[in-house]
Formats: sequence, structure tokens, C-alpha cells
Amino acid sequence: MDTIVLTGNTLTALEFYSIVYEHKKVSISPEAFKRLEDGRKLLYSLAESGMSIYGLNVGVGWNKDTAVPPDYYPTYNRNLILSHCIGLPPYAAPLDVRAILLSRLNTMLVGSAGPDPAIPQFYLEMLNRDILPLIPQEGSVGQADIGLMSFIGLAIIGESEVYYKGEVTPSKVAFEKEGLTPVTLGPKDGLSIVSSNGVGMGQGMLVLKEIDNIIKAADLIYCCSLEALNGNISPFNERALKLKGDTGAIETGAFLRENLAGSFLCSPDPDGKRPLQDPLCFRNVAHIHGAAREMLYFTRERLLRSINAGEDNPSLLVDEGTIIPTANFESINWVLGMEGLAVAMSHLSNAAGHRIIKLANPSFTGLPRFLTPGEGDGQVLGFATIQKAYTALNAKIRHLSTPASVDTYALAGEIEDKGTNSTYVVQRLRQIVDALRDILALELLHAAQGQDFRLEKGRKLGSKTAAAYAAVRKLVPFLDQDRVLTYDIVALGKLIRSDELTKI
Repeated sequence: MDTIVLTGNTLTALEFYSIVYEHKKVSISPEAFKRLEDGRKLLYSLAESGMSIYGLNVGVGWNKDTAVPPDYYPTYNRNLILSHCIGLPPYAAPLDVRAILLSRLNTMLVGSAGPDPAIPQFYLEMLNRDILPLIPQEGSVGQADIGLMSFIGLAIIGESEVYYKGEVTPSKVAFEKEGLTPVTLGPKDGLSIVSSNGVGMGQGMLVLKEIDNIIKAADLIYCCSLEALNGNISPFNERALKLKGDTGAIETGAFLRENLAGSFLCSPDPDGKRPLQDPLCFRNVAHIHGAAREMLYFTRERLLRSINAGEDNPSLLVDEGTIIPTANFESINWVLGMEGLAVAMSHLSNAAGHRIIKLANPSFTGLPRFLTPGEGDGQVLGFATIQKAYTALNAKIRHLSTPASVDTYALAGEIEDKGTNSTYVVQRLRQIVDALRDILALELLHAAQGQDFRLEKGRKLGSKTAAAYAAVRKLVPFLDQDRVLTYDIVALGKLIRSDELTKI
């Protein structure tokens, strides 16, 4: 198994996901470890010179004017961890914890925090041995996840629980089984552990991967819907999209054309019933999905930049031989991208829902009302009420997509009067993605039913839309008699969640 070398400033998205999902082993580069050692030496030197250092020889937050004597360092740092453990369940899933650990380990290697080098080394051991602290998800205002990252500190000193070999185990027991000794905290170690946006950044990276996959699935499902509609492919003509010049739309158009290669839509309609222009929920998809892609790339670039950067206050400047107060814990740069993505996902949801409604309407498709066989005989109701499920899910997404980063209180003696709610923003985005999967399942259910009617007329599906149709029909048969549609929606939701459609 290849080992990925962490430097603190070169971690890529591909490497990040390989470490988290594939359990690739990690090591610390010699240069990064030297930075850790040099930073620790400088920290001691500055403290011995009499400089007041936040979190080392003076307190944190409103207690920044309270002295911490040297003989109190071990107790103070343990107390700092204990007092900052204020997070509330639910606990982050094991994969999320791997992402959180990796995010903070990499930012520590930048060298601005000044921890004992044994601490990042211990983080590395936990990643490589899959010993994962239980980390609550509620309790951060997004100015460093201090009330959540503290639970990593609680684990490494042997005073909490971890996921280990599929069970929740006391951390001390897990360490003993792996031949590890809990960490003894020294000067500023407590602050170095808690002062990180690791929860928001780690979970954020995982949500971005989910969004990348769901946009690809949405592309393919839309193409199936377009075949069900007997719609037009001209809006994602390459030359037409280049006239507009939006890179996301151009990229999306290429995917749509690939999905529909060989489809009957690429030829004139033999019945002459294809309209000149389709409703905007069909016509604008290259631009809607393209904008989501551009927002995804924007956000991923900024989040990766933060994962490869120093986020500490105060920050060591080793080359200059000093330490200074900073605001490098501010996460607004990538949080705004996450909120933009929430709005982009809401647009995907809205367009998908309009397509669901249009596919049930003979005025647009020329097919039976609600795509129901035997329309008019009263024997089959079909998709007559399913639109309500979409409408409820879309309302949820619309509300979850409203900004949350501006809702803050002034805390700690009104010194900390700014927040981003980064973890909440990320967790809401994850809820949006999950609801959107179900909406796309509803669209796919309609699209496959419409494709069946086209196949009956001898129409040929595209290379990839045909594969998507086949995947659907392995799980859900053509609706020729009324049945419990919840089971169909759940089955197709699982198909979308499996990411099988993105591999077609």
C-alpha cells in the first residue's frame, strides 16, 4: 500500500479522499517534522524571554489577562481540554472523523501552532491504525471548532472513547492494544489541539465529493427525462454554449451530449411532434448544472487552501523568530462557498421538480396523463399524487439553503462577536444533498416510465441513458398497475446513493 507523505501544504483532493475512504497510510515529511521541532523550540525560547503568549503563559478567550505559571502548565492544558468539551451528539461518523483528523494533522504541519511534535505524530498513528475519537457535531460557532476538536484532545490523553475495530472503546484501552501511550500535554498543547476548524473542513470535503457525484447523477437523470419528453438537444450544442462562455455550462454540455450519444433525440422526430423549444427546466440545464459545478470548484479550491494552511491564533513565525496574534481561524472564505452550493443545489431541486410535473402533463409529452397506461378507464391512478412528495422535499431544501453564517452572538465578554456557523452550514448542506437524492429518484422514476413509452414506439435510447434505464428496470418495473410507490422511490434513492449512475 502506497504511503501519502503529508507536508502541510501540498495535500490534494485525490490524496485526501484516498486517505479517508481507502485508508491509505500517511507519513510526515522530514521538512514538516523539522518545522514542528523548530516551532516548539522557538515557543519555549519566547516564553522564557518573558513574552506573554496566548494559550501558553496567559489564558484564552476572556481570560487572556490571566497568568499561567510554568508549574501549572500540565494541569492548565488538561483543564483547557476538559473545559472545552462542550459539544453535543450526534457524534460524527467514523469516515467523518478520519477527514477531521486528517484536516487538523495537515494544518498542524504548517508549523504555526507550536504543539509538541508528539501530538501530530499521535494523530498520524490514529489515522493509520483507524483509532477514531468520538467527536460531537453540535456546539461550534465556526471560529475554530474549539468545543468539538477538544474531544480529540480528550481521546489522546486517554480520557474518552474511540471507534476501534468496529466498536466504541475507551481510548486508553485501544491505545494499550496498539502499544501506544496516551499523550501528556505541555505548554500550549491544549490550544493547539482545540484551535482548528477541523470539523467543518473535514466534513466539508466529504460533502463536496457527494455534491460532485450528485451533479453527475443529475446530468444523466436529466437526459433520461429529456428522452421521456421527446425534447431538444440544441440548448447544449457545443458552439452555442461557447457563445455564452460559461465554463461550467460548456463542461456540462459535453457530459449531456455524451450521455445522449446515439439517442433518437439526435435525429429529427419522425412524427414531427417535437416542439421548437422546451420549458426552461429542460432547456436551461447545462447552465443550471454548470453553475453548480463552478460553485463546487470555487469552494473546493478555497477549502483545500485552508486545509493546506496555518489556521492558528497566535501563529508562530519561525523564520522571524516570533509569535503574533492572528485571525487565521476565520473560515468565512470557504463557508460562503458552502452556502452558495446550498443555493445551487436548491436550483437543481427546483428544476428537477418542474421536470417531474411536466413529464406527467400530456401537453408537454404527448404521453398519457401522469404517465399512466390506459388513461381514461379509471383502472390505474399511477403517479397522480407523487408530486406532493417532491414538493415537500423541495420545501425542505429551500429552507435549508437560506444563509446561516450571519446568525451569531457576541461571546466571551463580547470579544468573540463574530461567527460563521461553519459546521452547521456544512451539515445542512449534507441534508440538502440527501433530500436531493430522493428528488432525483422521483425524477428517475418518471423518466424511466416515459422512456418505456418511447421504446414502445421504436425509439432508440442514448448509450448512457439506455444503461441508466436498464439499471432502473432491474429494481423497479414499469408501472402498469397501482402499487406502493414509496418502495420504488426508496429503491431508486439507494441506486443514486450508491453512485452507480456516476460510473455509467
